[in-house]
Amino acid sequence: MARILYVGTAGSDDPTRAGLPFNFALGAIEAGHRPEIFLAGEAAYLMKSDVAAAVQPVAMPTVREMLDKVIEHGVPIYV
Repeated sequence: MARILYVGTAGSDDPTRAGLPFNFALGAIEAGHRPEIFLAGEAAYLMKSDVAAAVQPVAMPTVREMLDKVIEHGVPIYV
């Protein structure tokens, strides 16, 4: 089991890049790893519920849905 840190810097201006740290963390959980997420710059705004709900990455659930899942799994999120 590896401990993996995913860093996000994109916000609502680039929805697909914004969703990647959450998507990757969910994949890491499924693979049996312990992911962590660090959000910097514009990505910090994704922690606001209304922003997260409005960000729709391509071929992924909304950031809000992925955020809820990583929180449910106890993934640490550093802002």
